[in-house]
Amino acid sequence: MPFEWFVALRYMRDAKAQTALVLAAVSVGVSVIVFLSALIGGLQTSLIDKTLGSQAHITLRVQREEPRALAEPTPTLAVSRIVEQRAQRLRSIDQWPRILAIAESEPGVIAVSPSVVGPAFAVRSEAKSPIVVRGIEPERFLGIIDLEKRLVAGQLTVDGDDVVIGARLAADLGAGVGDKLRLASSEGIDAIATVRGIVELGNDTLDRTWVLVSLRRAQTLFGLPGGATTIELKVADVFAADAIAAELRARTGLTADSWMAVNAELLEGLSAQSSSKLMIQFFVIVAVALGIASVLIVSVVQRSREIGILRAVGIKPRRILLVFLIQGGVLGVVGSLVGCGLGTLFARLFESGTADATGAPRFPVELGLPLYLQATGIAVAVGLLSAALPARRAARVDPVTAIRNG
Repeated sequence: MPFEWFVALRYMRDAKAQTALVLAAVSVGVSVIVFLSALIGGLQTSLIDKTLGSQAHITLRVQREEPRALAEPTPTLAVSRIVEQRAQRLRSIDQWPRILAIAESEPGVIAVSPSVVGPAFAVRSEAKSPIVVRGIEPERFLGIIDLEKRLVAGQLTVDGDDVVIGARLAADLGAGVGDKLRLASSEGIDAIATVRGIVELGNDTLDRTWVLVSLRRAQTLFGLPGGATTIELKVADVFAADAIAAELRARTGLTADSWMAVNAELLEGLSAQSSSKLMIQFFVIVAVALGIASVLIVSVVQRSREIGILRAVGIKPRRILLVFLIQGGVLGVVGSLVGCGLGTLFARLFESGTADATGAPRFPVELGLPLYLQATGIAVAVGLLSAALPARRAARVDPVTAIRNG
């Protein structure tokens, strides 16, 4: 065993109480970091999944029609007018297959789906509900929203007159699989549809309004032959949606709305959670660092005579410095391993203790190798940095003075 390691481990073994106290402090600090990071990370992932589980990451659509002045003022003519917003009508994206190809070629985009979206009414017997008709290509749309795991009855069939509707809408209309509905679009066009599937999206508004039909059927209902009113995209990195939307906006000239812009309040909440996590980690790190540094400084004072003897027999200051750095590193490594175990245990107990009636956790936790590596790296770095000051003090001990005073 190298000399530096032998001396470092002996010092730690001789001061068992101090070593155990520091290890406990490091372990508790790391367990707090692991537990809080897993809890906040799990909550953020759950919120994002629930939010994005029923919407596209980016939506491309035509720009709003702006009001145009009937007359312009001249040097000899003053015009007094009230500018009123123009009523917006459903419009198809010009040359949407070309836009679709552009969106598919954009780096970071993993799924693209054209659709026709418009308001309508669903009528069954005496029941009548306002709805949103979404004309889709099922194969492409499933890449945007996984409807299969949200299917509660029937099957995902939207060919011809077959439609899939939200669970709340089905309850409002008293409709089940196989029942007929009359769809009346905002363009005054009616169609008879057969319910082939019922989905529960987890969003009350969507579950009460969504009616999924084939793209061709929606084009007919809204008088847009061969058209598409929106192009929806899914991206690999959800937090890159804003940047990708800006790039597509510049390339296509269309309005590109990302989920980050639509859900600005959610994004602010996630940022606040991340800031809270970083603040807690900072104070935990400071507390652990002070604990390690104070114990090692005491060790240097207590062992100054021994350090002086080592220096007197020819041990170089660099090797004395290394002795105390090794102690800090060992405390960080061992404390991080114990802390990771404790943090994982606390996180799993908390997750299972907050499960709902179905057994699903109300507060999911997110544990993984990156979190453990981060916590271990923090602990080791704090251990080494905390040991740096005592180590430098030990390396500068004057052997004559230390032996005489000792």
